[in-house]
Amino acid sequence: MPAKPKHPCNHIGCTELTSERYCPQHQQDARRYDRHRAGAAQRGYDARWRRYRAAFLRRHPLCAECERAGRLTPATVVDHIVAHKGNRQLFWDPDNHQPLCASCHNRKTASEDMGTWM
Repeated sequence: MPAKPKHPCNHIGCTELTSERYCPQHQQDARRYDRHRAGAAQRGYDARWRRYRAAFLRRHPLCAECERAGRLTPATVVDHIVAHKGNRQLFWDPDNHQPLCASCHNRKTASEDMGTWM
Protein backbone atom coordinates (compact mmCIF):
# COMPACT_ATOMS: atom_id res chain seq x y z
CA MET A 1 0.00 0.00 0.00
CA PRO A 2 1.43 3.44 -0.92
CA ALA A 3 2.53 5.81 1.83
CA LYS A 4 0.26 8.68 2.81
CA PRO A 5 1.36 11.87 0.99
CA LYS A 6 3.19 14.44 3.09
CA HIS A 7 1.59 17.77 3.92
CA PRO A 8 2.79 20.99 5.61
CA CYS A 9 3.21 20.92 9.38
CA ASN A 10 0.12 22.25 11.23
CA HIS A 11 2.24 24.75 13.17
CA ILE A 12 1.43 28.28 11.99
CA GLY A 13 4.03 29.44 9.48
CA CYS A 14 5.93 26.13 9.24
CA THR A 15 6.35 24.80 5.71
CA GLU A 16 8.15 21.57 6.65
CA LEU A 17 6.48 18.58 4.99
CA THR A 18 5.46 15.73 7.26
CA SER A 19 3.23 12.67 7.31
CA GLU A 20 2.26 13.44 10.94
CA ARG A 21 0.27 16.37 12.30
CA TYR A 22 3.44 18.33 13.12
CA CYS A 23 7.03 18.17 11.91
CA PRO A 24 9.54 16.67 14.41
CA GLN A 25 10.51 20.12 15.75
CA HIS A 26 6.92 21.17 16.45
CA GLN A 27 5.83 17.76 17.79
CA GLN A 28 8.04 18.47 20.81
CA ASP A 29 6.38 21.87 21.31
CA ALA A 30 2.89 20.31 21.11
CA ARG A 31 3.82 17.60 23.63
CA ARG A 32 5.24 20.20 26.03
CA TYR A 33 2.02 22.24 25.78
CA ASP A 34 -0.18 19.17 26.38
CA ARG A 35 1.91 18.09 29.38
CA HIS A 36 1.38 21.42 31.18
CA ARG A 37 -2.24 21.99 30.22
CA ALA A 38 -4.87 21.10 32.82
CA GLY A 39 -7.56 18.59 31.89
CA ALA A 40 -11.02 19.67 30.77
CA ALA A 41 -12.61 19.04 34.18
CA GLN A 42 -9.88 21.06 35.93
CA ARG A 43 -10.58 23.92 33.52
CA GLY A 44 -14.30 23.89 34.45
CA TYR A 45 -15.76 21.74 31.68
CA ASP A 46 -17.39 19.25 34.04
CA ALA A 47 -20.87 17.69 34.35
CA ARG A 48 -22.38 21.03 35.38
CA TRP A 49 -20.96 22.65 32.21
CA ARG A 50 -22.20 19.78 30.02
CA ARG A 51 -25.75 20.25 31.35
CA TYR A 52 -25.52 24.03 30.83
CA ARG A 53 -24.10 23.52 27.33
CA ALA A 54 -26.96 21.19 26.31
CA ALA A 55 -29.59 23.65 27.59
CA PHE A 56 -27.85 26.61 25.92
CA LEU A 57 -27.69 24.85 22.55
CA ARG A 58 -31.38 23.91 22.79
CA ARG A 59 -32.19 27.62 23.24
CA HIS A 60 -29.66 28.73 20.57
CA PRO A 61 -29.50 25.97 17.94
CA LEU A 62 -27.78 27.94 15.14
CA CYS A 63 -24.19 29.11 14.78
CA ALA A 64 -24.06 32.87 15.42
CA GLU A 65 -21.09 33.41 13.08
CA CYS A 66 -22.70 31.50 10.20
CA GLU A 67 -25.97 33.40 10.72
CA ARG A 68 -24.07 36.71 10.38
CA ALA A 69 -22.77 35.39 7.04
CA GLY A 70 -26.27 34.39 5.90
CA ARG A 71 -25.83 30.63 6.45
CA LEU A 72 -27.91 28.33 8.65
CA THR A 73 -25.58 25.89 10.41
CA PRO A 74 -26.33 23.92 13.58
CA ALA A 75 -24.34 25.07 16.60
CA THR A 76 -22.36 22.38 18.43
CA VAL A 77 -20.16 24.50 20.73
CA VAL A 78 -20.86 27.10 23.41
CA ASP A 79 -18.06 29.60 22.87
CA HIS A 80 -16.72 32.05 25.42
CA ILE A 81 -16.73 35.33 23.49
CA VAL A 82 -13.97 36.70 25.73
CA ALA A 83 -11.56 33.98 26.83
CA HIS A 84 -12.09 33.37 30.54
CA LYS A 85 -8.49 32.24 31.28
CA GLY A 86 -9.62 30.65 34.55
CA ASN A 87 -11.88 33.51 35.69
CA ARG A 88 -14.94 31.62 37.04
CA GLN A 89 -17.23 34.66 36.89
CA LEU A 90 -16.42 35.20 33.21
CA PHE A 91 -16.63 31.45 32.57
CA TRP A 92 -20.27 31.32 33.76
CA ASP A 93 -21.42 34.75 32.48
CA PRO A 94 -24.24 33.99 29.98
CA ASP A 95 -23.55 37.29 28.20
CA ASN A 96 -20.09 35.91 27.38
CA HIS A 97 -21.48 32.82 25.58
CA GLN A 98 -22.36 32.37 21.94
CA PRO A 99 -23.40 29.31 19.92
CA LEU A 100 -20.92 28.30 17.21
CA CYS A 101 -20.43 25.38 14.86
CA ALA A 102 -17.19 23.45 15.32
CA SER A 103 -15.65 25.01 12.21
CA CYS A 104 -16.26 28.60 13.34
CA HIS A 105 -15.15 27.80 16.89
CA ASN A 106 -11.92 26.21 15.69
CA ARG A 107 -11.19 29.17 13.41
CA LYS A 108 -11.86 31.66 16.22
CA THR A 109 -9.79 29.74 18.76
CA ALA A 110 -6.87 29.31 16.36
CA SER A 111 -6.80 33.03 15.57
CA GLU A 112 -6.95 33.95 19.28
CA ASP A 113 -4.38 31.38 20.41
CA MET A 114 -1.99 31.76 17.47
CA GLY A 115 1.45 31.14 18.88
CA THR A 116 0.57 31.80 22.53
CA TRP A 117 1.42 28.26 23.65
CA MET A 118 4.90 28.33 22.21
